[in-house]
Amino acid sequence: MSKTQELDRVVIRFAGDSGDGMQLTGTEFTKAAAEAGNDISTFPDFPAEIRAPAGSLFGVSGFQLHFSASEIYTPGDAPDVLVVMNPAALKTNLKDLVDGGVLIANAGAFIEANLKKAGYTANPLEDGSLSKYRVHAVDISHLTVSALDGTTLSTKEKGRTKNFFALGLVFWMYGRDPETEIRRILTQFQKRPELGEANVKVFKAGYHYGETAEVFQTVYKVPPAKFAPGVYRNITGNEALAMGLVAGAHLAGKTVFYAGYPITPASTILHSLAKFKNYGVMTLQAEDEIAAMGAALGAAYGGSLAVTASSGPGIALKQEGIGLGVMTELPVVIVNVQRGGPSTGLPTKTEQSDLFQAIYGRNGEAPVPVIAAKSPGDSFYAAVEAVKIATQHMVPVFLLSDGYIANGSEPWPLPDVSKLQRFEVTHRTEAQDYFVYQRNQETLAREWVVPGTPGLEHRIGGIEKDFLTGNISYEPGNHERQVKVRAEKVERVARSLGELDLRGETSGDVLLIGWGGTFGSLRQATEELRGQGRRVSHAHLRWLSPLEPGLEKIIGNFRHVMVAELNTGQLRTILRAKFLIDIKGLNKVQGQPFKVREVIAALEPLCESKATSTAATTAAAAPAQA
Repeated sequence: MSKTQELDRVVIRFAGDSGDGMQLTGTEFTKAAAEAGNDISTFPDFPAEIRAPAGSLFGVSGFQLHFSASEIYTPGDAPDVLVVMNPAALKTNLKDLVDGGVLIANAGAFIEANLKKAGYTANPLEDGSLSKYRVHAVDISHLTVSALDGTTLSTKEKGRTKNFFALGLVFWMYGRDPETEIRRILTQFQKRPELGEANVKVFKAGYHYGETAEVFQTVYKVPPAKFAPGVYRNITGNEALAMGLVAGAHLAGKTVFYAGYPITPASTILHSLAKFKNYGVMTLQAEDEIAAMGAALGAAYGGSLAVTASSGPGIALKQEGIGLGVMTELPVVIVNVQRGGPSTGLPTKTEQSDLFQAIYGRNGEAPVPVIAAKSPGDSFYAAVEAVKIATQHMVPVFLLSDGYIANGSEPWPLPDVSKLQRFEVTHRTEAQDYFVYQRNQETLAREWVVPGTPGLEHRIGGIEKDFLTGNISYEPGNHERQVKVRAEKVERVARSLGELDLRGETSGDVLLIGWGGTFGSLRQATEELRGQGRRVSHAHLRWLSPLEPGLEKIIGNFRHVMVAELNTGQLRTILRAKFLIDIKGLNKVQGQPFKVREVIAALEPLCESKATSTAATTAAAAPAQA
């Protein structure tokens, strides 16, 4: 008879070959955690190869899930439970498992050939090297095949179902309802019901193994988290971004035209947008990145809300076209889902190394606004804001995401669309006294005229134009005037920005500055240090060009300023030049996000005093959040 133990939170990681279905296993367990009402955060981590060599170290695919009964910010620093399907998965992931953590290993895969590929000279399940963990060696491979005795599936097809055995076992360990998952499996495989039935059999076998095996003595329960009232769904960053583009277009009274070329990890934006044809969304898979950028510019010139997306290498190819967008002053949203570079680099890993590329990456003086999403759910609102700025200021806008945000997921409260503020776009139709570069005095935006409007025929292009008429001009003073007005137009975006995202006081020992997908780790580290009475504040920048005005008001009030980013110091360089103060850097370029403990270790030596203000004292009394 098993006993039940209640936990506040658990971090679990599934790892195996890229063909072992670890992403599906993690996704399915995530759905169960979401349905149980837990707060969740996920981190899929997979190789660049579609099917890396079986058993190889670089072919390991992993999926980490943090689920909790209280608010969480990250997928967790280290797993409490590690499920490995072969020796390579154990070799690459064991270093992260907490001491005393649960290790479930597919003993059937720990054969001599696989051990040799992973660099083991002896079987770690038998040599005592894992003594500090709670090890459960389960022959998942054999038990899977046994569960499918009498079916018509081939040996290879039977082997592919073993991930559902692992899923069933973990379902039992954490008291999840198997019936809901069984229905979901049958639905997913309804085109091949024999596979659906086989996966259900294996899933049940894993679940019942947990019930009957004497080695598993405890069922763990993680109660539901307390969320604000509302309707929630689990969402990835790319899904939320696509929805945000559609919502932004609706709020602007426009339709979306998306042109893109497949590239990891941005491709699923195209996949998601293609599902919204019933909302007037048009999608084009172009023959290359340059063509995609050209198509987007053409759509913007024609009056559509134009969007294109890529990752760093593709953005490099688009930059000449983006410069044309700056010169012609057309509203285009350019999404860069950043990954490890340079060149092909680490296509499936995360990085923040394209900030310089977004701000400075074009020839000539060609500034554009740059906004960065901070989490999967926030990608929706960042996309809406990018659409708003592009259409109101008549300028291309960079929207930065990254692989961590794009593929990660979290519970997302569905927005009340009636409360989303409209910013409807109007096109000029009055022909009298029209000049191409006649500008709005507040935003400096030129008017958006749809080609073919009677009396409003006009020319725009890549050669410099007269500051008013739009005629080609080589006059030196005119060029300088146009360069400066385009730069001032971007700076004026700052007038419409919201409040700085600041956690903590406006002065203290340390101001921690971050941007993009580092938000969760930095915010949690800040909360933990403030819980100890440390005078640490965290400012997370949404707008990187222009910089948010709120930062300038406080950055000089701290003894130390630190910028944490997944590059070698790009934002730090910009802030040092802007504010002429010494700024420390916490930098990481390993294709992996920050761990909370890494951030805390960097900040602790800079904290010399305890909090004395009322707000900080209150924070110190509050429980730390993860």
